[in-house]
Parts: sequence; structure tokens; C-alpha cells
Amino acid sequence: MVRRDREGFWDGFKSKVKSKHLKTITMNHLEGTAWLKIHDGKKAEFKKIFAQCVETIKANDPGTLRYDFFYNPDETVCVVKEKYADSAALFAHLGNLGPLLGQVLAVADMDLELYGNPSPELRAALAGANPKIYSFQGGL
Repeated sequence: MVRRDREGFWDGFKSKVKSKHLKTITMNHLEGTAWLKIHDGKKAEFKKIFAQCVETIKANDPGTLRYDFFYNPDETVCVVKEKYADSAALFAHLGNLGPLLGQVLAVADMDLELYGNPSPELRAALAGANPKIYSFQGGL
């Protein structure tokens, strides 16, 4: 924690900060978080299928800008942080994963959050997955 009175730090810092002009920010890319709850006894199978997914994405998804995954301590939940150049890139990603995604969903339950402004076509394609969609409002 920074204390304002500590050796004049805060006052010195304030004097160096310049005001920023507000500007209109747009967001063309999409970000997502997939929460995958791995079924009991299916951890090894999930990891094998998921490794295939990662290799497929590396080889075929130039519009996938981020695909990082994390496990909780007992490896029963995998969280995937994703970023796509645009709605077309996410469509391509889904097409490239094809049957692998079905295999993942056979051994894990998925909750999906999507951040940004997906195209109407992408919204329709994802409707069956019932994603929580958070529309972009602004940022830096």
C-alpha cells in the first residue's frame, strides 16, 4: 500500500502525471473464458484430447491470438483464456476443432464467457453453448 505522506511520494507522482484526452475506443477482437469441469475419472483422457486441441490451434488458427490454459490444484477444472482477431477467427477456430471439441465435451462440462461484440452469425452459432456474452463498453 502506498501512503500519500511517505516522503512526499504521492505529491511528486501527481505532479508527473499528465491528463489524458478521452477518445472513442472500439474493440474488434473477441476474448473468451472457457471453464471446463472435468468429469470424475476422466482427467487423463481430457488432457490427451486437450493437447490435440492445442496442436490443432497452433497449426491452423492464425486468428487465435491467445489460448492459455490453467488448472486448479487438483486438476478437476481447466480454465482457458482465449483471444481472437474477430468473429471470423472464432468461427475458423470452431471449425478447425470440429470433432475434438465434441470429444472434450464428452469428458468435461463447459461454461463459456465471451467478451466483445460478436457478429450476429457468431451469436447464433454459439447459442447452443449458452455463452454469457459481455458487450464491450469502453476501456483504455
